Amino acid sequence: MEFKRVVVTGLGALTPIGNSVAEYWDGLINGVSGAAYIKSFDVEKFKTKFACEVKNFDAEGFLGRKEARKLDPFVQYALFSTEEAVKDAGLDFEKLDTSRIGVIWGSGIGGLKTFLDEVVNFAKGDGTPKFNPFFIPKMIADIAPGHISIKYGLRGPNFTTVSACASSNNSLIDAFNYLRLGKANMFITGGSEAIINEAGIGGFNAMHALSTRNDDPATASRPFDLDRDGFVAGEGAGTIILEELEHAKARGAKIYAEMVGGGMSADAYHMTAPHPEGLGASLVMKAALEDAGLTPADIDYVNVHGTSTPIGDPQEVKAITDAFGDEIYRINISSTKSMTGHLLGAAGAVEAIASILALKHDIIPPTINHFTDDPAFDPKINFTFNKAQKRVVNVAQSNGFGFGGHNASVIFKKYQE
Repeated sequence: MEFKRVVVTGLGALTPIGNSVAEYWDGLINGVSGAAYIKSFDVEKFKTKFACEVKNFDAEGFLGRKEARKLDPFVQYALFSTEEAVKDAGLDFEKLDTSRIGVIWGSGIGGLKTFLDEVVNFAKGDGTPKFNPFFIPKMIADIAPGHISIKYGLRGPNFTTVSACASSNNSLIDAFNYLRLGKANMFITGGSEAIINEAGIGGFNAMHALSTRNDDPATASRPFDLDRDGFVAGEGAGTIILEELEHAKARGAKIYAEMVGGGMSADAYHMTAPHPEGLGASLVMKAALEDAGLTPADIDYVNVHGTSTPIGDPQEVKAITDAFGDEIYRINISSTKSMTGHLLGAAGAVEAIASILALKHDIIPPTINHFTDDPAFDPKINFTFNKAQKRVVNVAQSNGFGFGGHNASVIFKKYQE
């Protein structure tokens, strides 16, 4: 069968370096670090005392006090970024067939803050189960797309993908596949995460996953640097409006880019560690290229997973080297997590937006906080260290890898008639 073409017609972002797409992009190309000492809870006894928190976000001002109290922060973030994307796409749902518009959302954990608060309150009591009636519907990972569909009256396919840090890449791939098969006209897709709380930071500290560079938080996220010591936790949301091309053209939509492929794979190796040779990561990039009908020679930019962990970064470099061969020396790669931190289930969405904007503006956002070359990495690879680089970007690929060995990679290209 002949697949339908799928295009990007709207973007929305809430990130540690900007509360809109424009602010986010400005932060990226100027190499702004979103990391700072945590303000949302007392970190005195925690190994890691910093993170990439969302800043100046007023949930009650956006939603109203009553409504905000009913929603976990990961849902608040989802609604906020989606409102920007809906406006950006110029959508008037009263003029569209909402039975053919769906929401597929990604979140690795869901309502962790809600779960933490309710269990702590119960533990402080006398054993009487006095739980908030909103406890379960605030916490469950699938509730974000539910709220988005309710707000806009969207009756198409509606669910959440949960694959740890690959979650929102998987949500993009699912939406893409439904659209190119003709099962819907449009999807609101992306992801959100809100894990900067005692349970999130304490849990990741317990497994030695986070950077503990408490003397210099702003430079703690150091992908591919010799002295990297763990990832920096981030939070926020990214929304992408994916639309079937003819539907977009019929309503006169502006088009950012075309989504042309997606790949998925598993490491089948370890519950948290990536395969040491990057086998699953290489496989997923090759699968995305095959799905898009492209070769390594077509790719100009790879927004890598690049978390700044001692074992994660080397396996991804091995994977890219295997997947791209000598073409690796022609392309730019960069890790925007050096600026935003790791948004876990939302990472794929915000990094896909970075990739789409790289296509639009022909600028590669940098990998900041590079101080010392790692001799394990080929010096001829262009990691786009410390400063954005201008170049023509016709095709961009974005990777996401998650605990459990989940891998997902998406590809976008400049739109042409």
